[in-house]
Amino acid sequence: MTLLRVAVDAPLWDALDYLHAEPLPPGSLVRAPLGRQTVCGVVLGPAEGDSATAASALRPLEGVFDALPPLGSDWLDLLRFAAGYYQRPLGELMAAALPTWLRERGAAAVAKRVADWRQRQAGTAFRLTPAGREQMPRTLSSRHAALWRLAGALGLHPARPADSISAMDQGAPPRLSVQAARALHPKAAAQLRAWEMQGWVERVPEPCRAAEQPGAPARPPVLQAAQQAAVEAVRAARGYAPFLLFGVTGSGKTEVYLHLAQHALARNPQAQVLVLTPEINLTPQLVQRFAARFPDAMLAVLHSGLAEAERFDHWLAAHSGRARIVLGTRLAALASLPNLALIVVDEEHDASYKQQEGARYSARDLAVWRARQRDIPVVLGSATPSLESWRAAQRGRYRLLELPARASGSMPEVRLLHAGQDPLLRAGGLIGQALHEAIAARLARGEQSLLFLNRRGYAPVIRCPDCGWLSDCPHCDAHLVYHRTDRSLRCHHCGHRAAIPRACPECGSLDLQPLGRGTQRAEEALAELFPQARIARIDADTARRKGAAQSGFAQMHAGEVDILVGTQMITKGHDFQRVTLVAALNPDAGLFTHDLRAPERLFAQLMQAAGRAGRADAAEGGTAPAMLVQTAYPEHMLYRALVAHDYPGFAAQELIERRRAGMPPFSFQALLRAEHKKPEVLEAFLAQAAELAAPPAREAGLMVYPPVPASLARLAGMHRQHILVEGADRAALQGFLAQWRSSLLQAKARVRWAIDVDPTEF
Repeated sequence: MTLLRVAVDAPLWDALDYLHAEPLPPGSLVRAPLGRQTVCGVVLGPAEGDSATAASALRPLEGVFDALPPLGSDWLDLLRFAAGYYQRPLGELMAAALPTWLRERGAAAVAKRVADWRQRQAGTAFRLTPAGREQMPRTLSSRHAALWRLAGALGLHPARPADSISAMDQGAPPRLSVQAARALHPKAAAQLRAWEMQGWVERVPEPCRAAEQPGAPARPPVLQAAQQAAVEAVRAARGYAPFLLFGVTGSGKTEVYLHLAQHALARNPQAQVLVLTPEINLTPQLVQRFAARFPDAMLAVLHSGLAEAERFDHWLAAHSGRARIVLGTRLAALASLPNLALIVVDEEHDASYKQQEGARYSARDLAVWRARQRDIPVVLGSATPSLESWRAAQRGRYRLLELPARASGSMPEVRLLHAGQDPLLRAGGLIGQALHEAIAARLARGEQSLLFLNRRGYAPVIRCPDCGWLSDCPHCDAHLVYHRTDRSLRCHHCGHRAAIPRACPECGSLDLQPLGRGTQRAEEALAELFPQARIARIDADTARRKGAAQSGFAQMHAGEVDILVGTQMITKGHDFQRVTLVAALNPDAGLFTHDLRAPERLFAQLMQAAGRAGRADAAEGGTAPAMLVQTAYPEHMLYRALVAHDYPGFAAQELIERRRAGMPPFSFQALLRAEHKKPEVLEAFLAQAAELAAPPAREAGLMVYPPVPASLARLAGMHRQHILVEGADRAALQGFLAQWRSSLLQAKARVRWAIDVDPTEF
């Protein structure tokens, strides 16, 4: 018998020892008994000790995933680093990195799934036939947005079908695998079979490796000088090379990514490219761009919106090395990629890259660490880089590449509308006179408008004007939000729901009133103001059903929507060709908050929102693109920088204030987060934690602040507080946290607690 050290799928700080009949290589996936259950585990290596002596004390493994190749040593090192740096159990990081379907299945089920997957990969793809080239553009209605996404991947486009056909005549039409098609349409396989019966598409062999059967990719556009310079700079890099690609919205950053991926794949027939995106909703358009450019390269998609078995298939494609391009959200940063050659982090500033529950890792920062580990280039792209990345570029840690102009279209003019001087806004209206006229002008010209209001629901709270009662959540220090569609009150923090009371619970008044506006109320008001307009709303409520958000975006792209209102979901990365007007309805709340990153986030949101306008060249007689901001503080520095499209100026001022306050990126922080149902128990634990922290913190030169309530002091019935630790030396902070964590574990408190390194929420 052999002793093996195994990291198990459980929040345990130490790996466990198990017996097995023969040695297993590190990285082998296994099933291991843990208490009364069996869990997934990863072999770390041989354990120390005598197997004969341990045989009576240790338990044997219950199964080995022989159908899967072992995880690489680089992947194990990645997880060890992440567990150590973020002060999390190794098993917790493993659970975040491996698909749930794999962790919950036995070896036999996994072997069958792997065999089926391999058989499917040896199957077929689809491509357009001559009949399909002629008949599909004439038959498919422009309203069938989901079908046009599939047609677009096959080489057809609703706005210019003739151009699509002409381009395909110059070479073989692109091939579309069923796997790639499913990322674009939920019923892709059935639709492709239907088109096959009509003679519009035909089956063709799907190559196992891109190098064996080169396809005919979509013709790339000619790069601008700045784009070409950025591509050449990254191509010339040897080994680890971090780049910050700072490009205005619409400057063609995605085209730079495509050229870099093409170079990486051409240099090495086994190379893999990882592209991270912050939002699930941005994944389909990236999939379509990469699938059209690389029709013969297997593409895997990794995000939490996939069905569990489907996510396993994509993970397997990446882990086996078959997927040449891997696109995904933050969880993709932990994927097993044995032949990784290039990493791209799009919209690198986005807060979504930081996990806020469980294993609180930063996907962006791990991507940079992973590039250093693998000795490869990493490109961080953004129109509004994080201040951490911007300062790293200023200090020479990252090489700055700039795209100062748009690839097409023009930058919108930003106008500030003083809310206090507009009679409609002073009277309580949703939009002021200037914005009303701007929307009407776009409607008259058949152009689209986008209205950004970062608050979903109908109204933030229900209020009784007689006694002042507010619809508060019974479990959180937050209001219940009024949702008119189902006449409910919902907590957007814990999920609690309640019916709207017929009368005030305090005084019995029947005159309950919604206070404030959310996207639902904005949609209703716009329908009254513009009854002939086609109005759509996209927010977390409309996007609950799978594919709903993508359907809404497809309608916007197809020109079936005149006015789109929504939260920050509509401001990120979407290439709306017909939008000439963007408006921010109520952005001032981000100016006045205790969160040090709030101004940075607000500026990024507004810059990204502005970037949705004017992305196409204006038609003759068309309206010049514009962004209108309704604000009570038009003289604020943030808005002045927005008007000038001056990110460097805004960043310089923010960095001056951060330096004066000793805040990141001029210091390093960690939070001890703790929660308990009883506030006295919580306070006693934090007092003990502060006492344990004091001696090692003084020795390390760190500042330990007194416990304070979290910004949401009560959530789901749990009282929440935290202790902030801050210092100028990252290594000193890491050494202290490891020692403090050990002391806290020995205290065996009844309080739920966790250490959050490089926190972004307080």
